[in-house]
Amino acid sequence: MESWSYPPAYDPGYLPPKDSRYWFPKRETMPAADREKAILERLQLVCRYAYENSPFYRRHWDQAGFHPEHLRSLEDFEDKVPVVTKKDLRASQTLAPPFGDYLCIPDADVFHVHGTSGTTGRPTAFAIGRSDWTAMANAHARVMWGMGMRPGDMICVAAILSLYLGGWGALAGAERLGAKAFPFGAGAPGMTARCAQWLESLKPTAFYGTPTYALHLAQAAAEDGIDPRSFALKFLFFSGEPGASIPAVRDRIEALYGAKVLDAGSMAEMTPWMNLASTAQTPGMLCWQDIVYTEVCDPKTMRRTPYGQRGTPVYTHLERTSQPMIRLVSGDLTRWTNDPTPCGRTYPWLPDGVFGRIDDMFTIRGENVYPSEIDAALNALPGYGGEHRIIITRDATMDELLLRVEVDEATLPNGDVEQFKVEMGRRIQKLLALRTRAEIVAKGSIPRTDFKARRVIDDRQVFRDMHEQISKSGGA
Repeated sequence: MESWSYPPAYDPGYLPPKDSRYWFPKRETMPAADREKAILERLQLVCRYAYENSPFYRRHWDQAGFHPEHLRSLEDFEDKVPVVTKKDLRASQTLAPPFGDYLCIPDADVFHVHGTSGTTGRPTAFAIGRSDWTAMANAHARVMWGMGMRPGDMICVAAILSLYLGGWGALAGAERLGAKAFPFGAGAPGMTARCAQWLESLKPTAFYGTPTYALHLAQAAAEDGIDPRSFALKFLFFSGEPGASIPAVRDRIEALYGAKVLDAGSMAEMTPWMNLASTAQTPGMLCWQDIVYTEVCDPKTMRRTPYGQRGTPVYTHLERTSQPMIRLVSGDLTRWTNDPTPCGRTYPWLPDGVFGRIDDMFTIRGENVYPSEIDAALNALPGYGGEHRIIITRDATMDELLLRVEVDEATLPNGDVEQFKVEMGRRIQKLLALRTRAEIVAKGSIPRTDFKARRVIDDRQVFRDMHEQISKSGGA
């Protein structure tokens, strides 16, 4: 296998022939059984390394009765190695701040510090060693090569360049690829309109951001009289939220830009996070198993689900030395298969991408609902204005679902808003098996975001709090 060592030691000047479909032809097309044998040997190395260098893993595994010497098969890995959760990582960082006692390199060797925003609790700090940053850049360049990008292409990175690792990972990959890196960023007032102007002027080959931001950008461009197709993009690749693998959303973006849409991304903790990604020929997402070993598991048992079934991805680093994740539970939902891929790579893949987080799912009147399903239905509806909110409320004792949806009268069939409302209700009822109330608002009236969209508002808690207060006061 090409450059298969631990720790990784990639040739910084290596590039495949420009007309090659593959960065590493052998690693990407070898029989899956041969790759799994090599992955097992790597897992044995990674587990020994973590046990020797991390109090967190020694403690975690000793409590579970696991020792790296017990690992003799991939079945052993599944059966004997306990999973790790984000809660475990936060607890470790509370015990041993700032990076936790799963940091396996000296503090002085930390090269980049990133992390979560901490808006829902203690932020999680990501410490990435210099060699890991180099390996991440190489992995991302390799995946971007598979998407169709080449040295000399200009790649616009339109993501917030702060703690968030997404934009930095795309930028590092572009640099390693030998592309013209164009880190435009996002988030400042007025920046979206300026981005459209720059794109029209420079005409880069590829654009990175979130699907939500790409839709926002297209609308901002149109408002300034700029056709997004004039950007002459060939590729838009996304991470951060579902959308790029949802046919209706993907088709909408491709129609707006006249460019190919590709999906990517797992978790910031799993950097190189492009370990799940589309290729130029294969939609959905490949599991690039020789970068990060991915298992799709039953969320209750954490045992691998059979191919063709749904589960939550569980990830293990095969190259990371700074904060290696070993069986980290994602909390996302997906479906995997080992069917042959159109691109010829012999990895398992996720034909529908990642549906969304399991904890984003909400239950209303006994029905489980994923926001991405509603997104897909609305994006396929003629006259949809590009943004919506899903409001879960309570009327008397029954949960209710209210959709606040923008309508674009310029594309509305016959200009009939009432018919749009009726058709939307019909489609949502067919999808979710429950009736919804709808509020139609003008296009542009719902605020846009430069980052991940947050479209679900659950105000049932107000109802619960009210009844709890009544109970405490002795009321009926």
